[in-house]
Amino acid sequence: MNRNLFYLICGVLGIAVVILGYRVYQDRQKPEGFEIKVDDNGISIQKN
Repeated sequence: MNRNLFYLICGVLGIAVVILGYRVYQDRQKPEGFEIKVDDNGISIQKN
């Protein structure tokens, strides 16, 4: 029983590491430059 619990905890931690790594990868892939938005408030330009 203890061995199964150990494997379960290792699996959950492994999945968490993969998910967090993917999120960090996505954050670093954001394009740099300018962002132009057109909405109800008009046009806005932001530098990233």
